[in-house]
Amino acid sequence: MQALTFKRYGKSPGIGFSDVPRPVPGPDELLVQIHAVGLNPIDNVIPTGAFKAVLKFDLPATLGSDLAGIVVEIGRNVTRFKPGDAVYASLFDLGNGSLAEFAAVPERVAAHKPANLDFVQAASIPMVGLTAWQALRERTNLQTGEKVFVPAGSGGIGTFAIQLAKHLGAHVGTTTSTGNVSLVRDLGADEVVDYTQDTFDTVLRDYDVVLGTLRGDVIEQSVGILKPGGRIVSLVGPLDPAFARARKLNGLLALVFGWMSRKIRRLAAQRDLSYSFLFVRPDGAQLAEIATLLESGRIRPVIDRVFPFDQAHEALVHLGKGRAKGKVVVELKPG
Repeated sequence: MQALTFKRYGKSPGIGFSDVPRPVPGPDELLVQIHAVGLNPIDNVIPTGAFKAVLKFDLPATLGSDLAGIVVEIGRNVTRFKPGDAVYASLFDLGNGSLAEFAAVPERVAAHKPANLDFVQAASIPMVGLTAWQALRERTNLQTGEKVFVPAGSGGIGTFAIQLAKHLGAHVGTTTSTGNVSLVRDLGADEVVDYTQDTFDTVLRDYDVVLGTLRGDVIEQSVGILKPGGRIVSLVGPLDPAFARARKLNGLLALVFGWMSRKIRRLAAQRDLSYSFLFVRPDGAQLAEIATLLESGRIRPVIDRVFPFDQAHEALVHLGKGRAKGKVVVELKPG
């Protein structure tokens, strides 16, 4: 089968199409014929080697993690799915990718595709949906009436997180450019800072939660908008010692991550705040809950652009420019 792979880590990862063996599902896996793949910024980061110590791949490795498609075969222990079922899933952190014609998907990470979404829409959801769910519902336990700041509200994670936070009864602040103000307001944002006109830390006050979606100084600047007891959950780093311990990484990496996160942890401690880094995990049960929100219309997918499979590399380049409104999706089987 055809897959978009990378051959090595670094500045020249050798990204291109390869003929790779069609996977054989294990006892607890589904073989899924992939119809669409949602792209995420980390798909461009992985080939650089930035997460080589954390994410394990056998090279050459298939890129991508989000998928939607049709089950064509099941392992002997699978009970929740049958051939012909439409499913969606994330393969993130499982050692294999989704930018391919077929994928072996563990039953535990798959869910039935939301009935009201097509494959392109469904493929846009898994990573951003799970990330927002795990950050807002699990890590921060966001409560009704609390205030949450979601930077970059028009991006892939932002468009989903704003909607989920509003569903949870929160007051949502965000940043975006002038042209996207109406989009994020339509999604439910209560306070919108046009970053071409203002800086968020001079406008927003008394927030309870910050969802870190942008690299650079934004996370450190966000300390100033939080109340004492506020929570910062970063999706982009810096990694922290708790993350190293949770993944049972060696002591040297724990020290390295401690050094990397020392400034933000110090700033947080000075203001009685908590800081943590979140690495999303695949979870089919959570995707099933998210599917109910999508089917009810409480959350809707936001798609920036759809590329055909033979332009998957171009889709990654487009995503890497950082200007997408919502998600970039690769479609393998139109219709």
